[in-house]
Amino acid sequence: MNNDDSQQNFALGFLVALIALVIMFVIGVAFWHKGLGATAAQAKPAVAASASASAAPGGAVQVTEVTETVTVVIPDGASIRVVGGVVNFYFATGSADLAPGAAEALALVIKGVEGGRKAVVSGFHDTTGDAAVNEELAKKRAQMVREVLAGLGVPAEKIDLQKPAVTAGSGNNAEARRVEVRLVD
Repeated sequence: MNNDDSQQNFALGFLVALIALVIMFVIGVAFWHKGLGATAAQAKPAVAASASASAAPGGAVQVTEVTETVTVVIPDGASIRVVGGVVNFYFATGSADLAPGAAEALALVIKGVEGGRKAVVSGFHDTTGDAAVNEELAKKRAQMVREVLAGLGVPAEKIDLQKPAVTAGSGNNAEARRVEVRLVD
């Protein structure tokens, strides 16, 4: 009788272990698929038009004009969007880090500056959290974009850092956390 109980306990333990193994396998496959989808999104950002700015021999910057809307999105919330000649840099919450592709998105601005126009850089923030901290972060973000423009060869006197009259951006919070770069005569 004792031997039968031992065999039953072994069979029951084996069955529970097998069920746990199947559950872990299903959870692992679900996480693997979710991770694979995020990797694919990072590898292929949505780009509707071609724009490039690269250093040529001798330090010159070659620029290709952006003729359509360009959107680059990365998972943490930072992105870039070019619409109607205005470059919008969107930022993750509490961050001043630019999304990859900043130089490419600024190609249109660089071309306009080379044609005698001026780049106006304005920082906006969302309405969540402390207003003073948000304004300082919006300023830091705008300065970061100005530094990228300067690094791409735009003369400092052609970059105008302007604080907008209303610094709280419009739209949802993700759209409000932005820096706009536009060309003026």
